[in-house]
Amino acid sequence: MAQMRTLDIYRLTPRSWLVLLVTSIVSAAGFLWPFFVSTSESSHSSQIFFAVAVPLTALLLLSELSNKNLDAKSVALLGVLAATLAALRPLGAGAVGIEPMWFLLILAARVFGPAFGFLLGILGMLASALITGGFGPWLSYQLFAAGWIGLLAGSMPKKIRGRGEIFLLVFFSIFASLSFGLLMDLQFWPWALGSGTQLSFIPGDEPLNNVRKFLIFHFASAMAWDIPRAILTSTLIVAAGPSVLSALRRTHYRASFLTPIEFKTSNTSS
Repeated sequence: MAQMRTLDIYRLTPRSWLVLLVTSIVSAAGFLWPFFVSTSESSHSSQIFFAVAVPLTALLLLSELSNKNLDAKSVALLGVLAATLAALRPLGAGAVGIEPMWFLLILAARVFGPAFGFLLGILGMLASALITGGFGPWLSYQLFAAGWIGLLAGSMPKKIRGRGEIFLLVFFSIFASLSFGLLMDLQFWPWALGSGTQLSFIPGDEPLNNVRKFLIFHFASAMAWDIPRAILTSTLIVAAGPSVLSALRRTHYRASFLTPIEFKTSNTSS
């Protein structure tokens, strides 16, 4: 089968990269604040600050990215894929981290590029929250985590195809599934256990002590949530990845997102 080498259908401008960098720093601080606050008062202030700052940075980033270089076809494709992600996510009913949305996000970002993948991750997670009513202080963190996964998935080397590509995507899906679980545990841990356990977050404690307690807490929960998510996502990529990649690349070509310059024989594994 002859197939096109796909190009990114949407690329960030230098200004957009700057906004992405700044908002990512703010959101990263929103995840990491337990390790640098010094007192319980600063802990409370940090929670309030990041509860406000992270959603605002998400809105700023979306407004910056969505009004540049996206034509009607790109917007339509983004909407269809975001709706599909939103429909896929509840299929696991939230049970033990089983969320089928991740394999499609990774594959779509792989085909359409990192900027498109970042927007798709954010919008797909937001649409999922609208469907399931999953609104809360955790949502803005989920938006950035999903966006970062889409960004990284679209940034992997494009020249790798065939079995090597599936192997690369399986490796990334495991990394992404475990990373998403770690980030969600990180934003949940400071208030998850209260103040009376050996693993509770203690403001002003030695950073290494809080890191140690968090890691114990995280790996205790990872067995039940992150590992099943990684197994499901990697299994779906092995089983459906070649067909879905082919369909997405055919869509990329037939929607005329690129000019037919270079044809290559692909799917060498088939």
